[in-house]
Amino acid sequence: MNTVCKQNECSGCMACVDICPVNAINIQDNIEHMNAYINPETCIHCNACSNVCQCNHPSPLHEPVRWYQGWADKLIRERSSSGGFATSIFRNFIMQGGVVASCKLIDGEYRFVLIKSLEGLNGVSGSKYVKSNPCGIYKEVKAQLVAGEKVLFLGLPCQVSSMKNYIGDQYAEKLYTIDLICHGTPSIKLLKKALYEYGVDITQQKEILFRRNSRFGLEADLKSIVPDGVSDFYSMAFLAGIDYTRNCYSCHYATGNRVGDLTLGDSWGTEIYEEESEGISLALAQTNKGMELLSMANLELRDVNLEKAKIPNTQLRFPTEMTKEHDIFFRNFMRGKSFRWSVACVWPKRCLKQEIKRILVKLHLYRGGKNRNL
Repeated sequence: MNTVCKQNECSGCMACVDICPVNAINIQDNIEHMNAYINPETCIHCNACSNVCQCNHPSPLHEPVRWYQGWADKLIRERSSSGGFATSIFRNFIMQGGVVASCKLIDGEYRFVLIKSLEGLNGVSGSKYVKSNPCGIYKEVKAQLVAGEKVLFLGLPCQVSSMKNYIGDQYAEKLYTIDLICHGTPSIKLLKKALYEYGVDITQQKEILFRRNSRFGLEADLKSIVPDGVSDFYSMAFLAGIDYTRNCYSCHYATGNRVGDLTLGDSWGTEIYEEESEGISLALAQTNKGMELLSMANLELRDVNLEKAKIPNTQLRFPTEMTKEHDIFFRNFMRGKSFRWSVACVWPKRCLKQEIKRILVKLHLYRGGKNRNL
């Protein structure tokens, strides 16, 4: 069967699924890469899928006009992975009558939902180091725009690009977009497998946390999957960039020019070092809409040196490099090895040390530590 975009270059944005009038598109996730296959028996050759695809037709990128670093109020900041910019913007956008589209954990996967109340924001905040499922959200956002509602969509750059393609020019005025500084994303199948090996069924969890401010590590319903002082293998693999799908290593959007009205990320290596442990957000505004989103929220905004901010945020300069460690990991995993074994084949000594520490803590022979920072 034909694919919507080039073989193995699909980002899994799923806009093609939403736009197809005859349900002829099937997304296949084989963990190392994704593909959008076209059913030749159903296809009516309208080319809607090809036209909406951000891989075939990436939306224009724009140079930031203003950039800031800072944080939201104390309560929001404490519950956020970074400085809480996204949550504060969401809250104020909704209070001003708008609709937010973002993703949260639902039945074991990260799905996009429309949020019209402050209560609906529960479970939305926090970094999510895994691929989300946007299927259906494009139709829902367009329906809201057609009805005259203002909609704020937050997603990965590839998802924002596809959303803009799907909406087109007619209803673009009421669409606000935030793209995230993305390092790359693994298949949800890897997260499910890694959690299962640690005794966690993702379908039974209300929330999965990937980090708390600068402290990285998986938590299932607010409980760490490994003891304090021990690193979990999923976080190790993600932070080293060895388990993303292949398209991420040639990402068109890993650059200083951005696709959204506003770009959000972490302000790593900031000169405001005394605030870094509490979390500091980085914001790049490309449009007047982006500035409007920042101004409507109650944010502490500080100046930032963008060139300095780009040094630790390498995705503002180039995509993550696909290394030999990536090949080692996938070679083992695709041969049926466990997630932990596949990571251990990349860093045998480092992983053995973490496993020994985990066992010693379980046997009460090692106390671990408070600061588990990979």
